Amino acid sequence: MAKMSLFLFSAALITLVVSFGCYLFYTWRHKATVGGIASMFVWLGAVFLAGAWISRWMAVGHAPYSNMYEYSMSFALGAVVSYAIFERRYQARSLGVVVVPVVIALLAYATTIPSTIEPLVPALQNQELLTIHVAMAIISYGVFAVAFGAAVMQLIQGQKSRFAFLPTAATLEQVSFRAVVVGFPFFAMLLVLGAYWGNIAWGRYWAWDPKETSALVTWLIYAAYLHTRNLSGWRGGRSAVLLIVGFAAVLFTYFAVNLWIVGLHSYAGV
Repeated sequence: MAKMSLFLFSAALITLVVSFGCYLFYTWRHKATVGGIASMFVWLGAVFLAGAWISRWMAVGHAPYSNMYEYSMSFALGAVVSYAIFERRYQARSLGVVVVPVVIALLAYATTIPSTIEPLVPALQNQELLTIHVAMAIISYGVFAVAFGAAVMQLIQGQKSRFAFLPTAATLEQVSFRAVVVGFPFFAMLLVLGAYWGNIAWGRYWAWDPKETSALVTWLIYAAYLHTRNLSGWRGGRSAVLLIVGFAAVLFTYFAVNLWIVGLHSYAGV
């Protein structure tokens, strides 16, 4: 199953690269046929990646969350599935120009690190909490990637929808808001479950570990986005900037805290 997982992983990466090329051409020339092909390939890539993820689970005997290779594959899966669903719901295919490269970058990064099967470290050997806790991260990170893509395109488009070949400003505003509404409670549950697990593993709910602190700051940024949008009426560029900062915080929490900053979560990817 491990070899099957690697094969499907490679198939997913190739398929998503083709999909990205189609999204670029669709956005440039706005050919409906090419847009349909792009969507078909992104769904196919999601299927391949889901197959790789499930095969990896079967190979290791637990949810594939034991190292950065598995975390990166899971993060990419959450992002591509979230994007495919939002694209279908809002018919905003040009978003693929921004979101699909995020997925490709995660998979490309995964190819640079060992894919060897490793035993779970002692702190991760609560398989029920491991599965649920990291699932919250996969869902929230993936949906936040969609919000990031919409925010970037919103800054390009402007409030007056200056480019006819891009989704309208109103559509982008709706996509980014709905994505955060979906992802925010999952991220909150991630923090709650993390604190509960921390008490089981280390005897304390909160240790101000770099990972915990970074995750909390990330949650506060998205909370600020929802607060300023709903209570202060922020729209357009200001909200888009907050979402870009929020996703930068997601990436910092995911990569920097694990690779460069030593803490209790140095073994973990989410």
